[in-house]
Amino acid sequence: MGIDKFQRVEYDQMYIATMRPIFDRKALYSDMTEDYVSPPEPSAYGEITVKFRTKKNNVDKVYFVCDNEKYQMLKQESDKHFDYYYQTVQLEDREISYYFEVHAGKAVCCFNYYGVQKEADRKCDFRLIPGYKTPDWAKGAVMYQIFVDRFCNGDSSNDVLTDEYRYIGANTEKVEDWNKYPAAMGVREFYGGDLQGVLDKMDYLQDLGIDVIYFNPLFVSPSNHKYDIQDYDYIDPHFGKIVMDEGELLQPGQENRFAQRYINRVTNKANLEASNELFAEVVAEAHRRGMKVILDGGFNHCGSFNKWMDRERIYENAEGYEKGAYVDRESPYHNYFDFHEKEAWPYNHTYDGWWGHDTLPKLNYEGSKDLFEYVMHIARKWVSPPYNVDGWRLDVAADLGHSPEYNHYFWKEFYKTVKRANPNAVVLAEHYGNPREWLNGKEWDTIMNYDAFMEPVTWFLTGMQKHSDDFRGDMLGNADSFWDAMRYNGANMTMPSLYMAMNELSNHDHSRFLTRTNRFVGRTNSHGPAAADYNVNKAVLREAVVIQMTWPGAPTIYYGDEAGVTGFTDPDNRRTYPWGNEDKDLIQFHKDIIAVHKMNQEFLIGSLKELERDYNVIGYGRFTKHGQSAVLVNNNDYEVTKELAVWYLGTPKEGMMKRVFLTTTEGHTIEEEEYPIAAGKVKVTLPPTSAIILKCCKKKGKGFLQFR
Repeated sequence: MGIDKFQRVEYDQMYIATMRPIFDRKALYSDMTEDYVSPPEPSAYGEITVKFRTKKNNVDKVYFVCDNEKYQMLKQESDKHFDYYYQTVQLEDREISYYFEVHAGKAVCCFNYYGVQKEADRKCDFRLIPGYKTPDWAKGAVMYQIFVDRFCNGDSSNDVLTDEYRYIGANTEKVEDWNKYPAAMGVREFYGGDLQGVLDKMDYLQDLGIDVIYFNPLFVSPSNHKYDIQDYDYIDPHFGKIVMDEGELLQPGQENRFAQRYINRVTNKANLEASNELFAEVVAEAHRRGMKVILDGGFNHCGSFNKWMDRERIYENAEGYEKGAYVDRESPYHNYFDFHEKEAWPYNHTYDGWWGHDTLPKLNYEGSKDLFEYVMHIARKWVSPPYNVDGWRLDVAADLGHSPEYNHYFWKEFYKTVKRANPNAVVLAEHYGNPREWLNGKEWDTIMNYDAFMEPVTWFLTGMQKHSDDFRGDMLGNADSFWDAMRYNGANMTMPSLYMAMNELSNHDHSRFLTRTNRFVGRTNSHGPAAADYNVNKAVLREAVVIQMTWPGAPTIYYGDEAGVTGFTDPDNRRTYPWGNEDKDLIQFHKDIIAVHKMNQEFLIGSLKELERDYNVIGYGRFTKHGQSAVLVNNNDYEVTKELAVWYLGTPKEGMMKRVFLTTTEGHTIEEEEYPIAAGKVKVTLPPTSAIILKCCKKKGKGFLQFR
């Protein structure tokens, strides 16, 4: 070799050794799971260690930026792919927010909940609240929502009878045909579902893989939805047991004070106590099978039938009851409500209703300490023996009270009351919009996750608004919008709340997801109920469920979704469970995907990493130190091929992944198939309208073992 050539080789080697590698922004990572914050749910005045990940030998400096103070982090750990930077933080008794600043040569960027940003959007900071702890059983738990009247009729003797009473201008109707479509004004028609029916179907729920039963309201109430509560102390005997059944039905033109059969059924203490006992039996049986139970509570308003108000004069002459506030000015419940005319008794109609509805009297907590104390008693009663319920779902919780200040005061007291009675119970709120101010470790544990799950998934896969009131072609398949919504709205929750957030596709307020797949804008009164079944796409529903079962949070199935039930928005979304006519393939699909969810720890508490975004295509990974999975969804009507950089999840650069789940237009399979990892990437070809789950395998000898 000549001297010139030797010098050239030596120069090239020196250049290669000293040249700066390309800054890999995609390798940057941190979150608030236990792999990156230790401990992830610290106590006040404790110490935490925060970790940040970069590609190995790829950056110069990493700073931890907290409360406008900047601290250089120390590199303390490395593996084959990554360097890990550490920062120890001494906590006080207050929330901290933070992000990371990364320097690589002249390149500077920030990293927060949103991901990599040129400049940190402080609304997307990581947030940690000392003392904010949520029950571990709820993180990633598979929940099942039951609208009791439409689930299963196990005891026909407690059915609401035709002409038993009047509700919103007409008499009640007992529906004889279980398969009948709900009427447009179906609030006063009853199909007969009850708690005995739930008991009868416990085997089904257990076999499906359910961890938590969430009941729509069960308390005494005149409606089938029971959000207009009549008596918070008792389970409605129409759901429970009627052991004393006397009295006449209403005659034409009669008022409810003459509804003798109804009055006996819902005021007789023998019926009420028997119903409570049956509910305690239901909870005990669920617990015996490893399932939790959540009750639905509406505390910002009650119903006009409520014993405290008694606008229907049901309790006026009932034995053992005080006069209601509507009936008598001297009622002990007078201050439970706001009355505008102070001389309008007896039978004062001038009370505040929730959103102006006189059937939903607004509860006046600010004006009555007795009311406040009574509701705290209710909060405590149902999570305590003999009922031992595992938590509350709170209806439109942000509407309670007459001011934001009181709203926060109330929920802090409610939270303390529940946790003192049952420290492992959950407090879960329905909320539309930003929940940040309530998710502070002192008011709500978590929320029904509309903004950071239901809506982004619905828009991306169907282009439909969640009530089926609008279709937007610009949102259908819009992966950018999907990821932006998930990140910006998810940033409003902390890790303890996010990982137990109720991730639904459908519920009692919105159209069934399967119906949204047909992209029909409208409701049952514009199309007729049969249109909700027309041209639906089960393959799109299966895609949605794959996302639901692999996304951070508690996947929640609305009864019947797993069996192919359709329906436009309320009341059509409250069709009966189709016993004997179930879509058995769809049920098996749910069993299999639930099993995958529960067998892989990364889906319960693992980190989330975006891997792919394209028109009608999203890909992401879920990972912990011990397991890595990748998910790819193709919502196009044509085949796509993608290379997923799975090494960002911590997989080997060379190795193997196994397909553990695949859904297509033809159905689904759990048959395993190997996918090689080459140079840190796995190549996946997906057919139209499909989704796949891949699981990293750890090499052992000549074969591979799957982590589960």
